[in-house]
Amino acid sequence: MSETFHVKIKKDYAAAILKDLEKMDAVELLIEDDTIPEWQVNLVNERMAEYKKNPGIALDFDEAMDDIEKDL
Repeated sequence: MSETFHVKIKKDYAAAILKDLEKMDAVELLIEDDTIPEWQVNLVNERMAEYKKNPGIALDFDEAMDDIEKDL
């Protein structure tokens, strides 16, 4: 049996219990990195700067979604 759960640990003792379970090879703790890569932050900043210089380049969200759905 292998199931994956996403858990928010609210108490220190709960984290300790999970670590004990990992030591007993009962669970595998998967640590996820939620940080945004620097290249992605830079790209968004560049696009925002370009938009501020030329707001006309922005697309309407609903129109863009309609275009995407037409291509599906």
